[in-house]
Amino acid sequence: MEISESIKRYKKELGENVTLVAISKTKPASDLMEAYEVGQRVFGENKIQEMTEKWEALPKDIQWHMVGHVQRNKVKYMAPFVSLIHAVDSLKLLKEINKEAEKNERVISCLLQVKIAEEESKFGVEAEELKELLASDEFKSLKHIQVKGLMGMATYSDDEAKVKGEFDYLKSVYDDLKKGHPEFEVLSMGMSGDYKIALTCGSNMVRIGSAIFGERNYN
Repeated sequence: MEISESIKRYKKELGENVTLVAISKTKPASDLMEAYEVGQRVFGENKIQEMTEKWEALPKDIQWHMVGHVQRNKVKYMAPFVSLIHAVDSLKLLKEINKEAEKNERVISCLLQVKIAEEESKFGVEAEELKELLASDEFKSLKHIQVKGLMGMATYSDDEAKVKGEFDYLKSVYDDLKKGHPEFEVLSMGMSGDYKIALTCGSNMVRIGSAIFGERNYN
């Protein structure tokens, strides 16, 4: 299926209340433009250098989401333009984002990544740590970031019940935290292989890449 047709299909399936983040990492600018021309404006990248190069080359109304694990020393390169940083998993990283956002006279939106999978390769903060972080004076002093909600990645598994359990858990953490943080509005969970389960669990932002653009190009 062509990229443009895939975008149209997903937008129709997801409806107006779910944001489609088209994961465009490793894909050429021409592929992104094909998606752009049928109305896609939100793209996700996992390498800051690649995202910066695309930002420089492509239309300026694109919203760039950093979906990969972020190294603190690279934040400065995306601070001028990034729309949303998905995988924030420490106060140290939040402080670095805040510092670079202030230099650029911006407030940068972030999602806190909750560890919901058992796999060691998955990053994230435990739910109890999250409560402590959000209640801390250090966090409250950060005026150039805005935490918009949570994200999480389920275990890579064919066991749908397991995946659903992890997503349900993240939704419960989100609902609990939202009581004290009404600014929370994003629950990002679900990718090409498990987004349908995520939607049934309350996700309002999904990250879909290979199902739109085809398999990734790894050099």
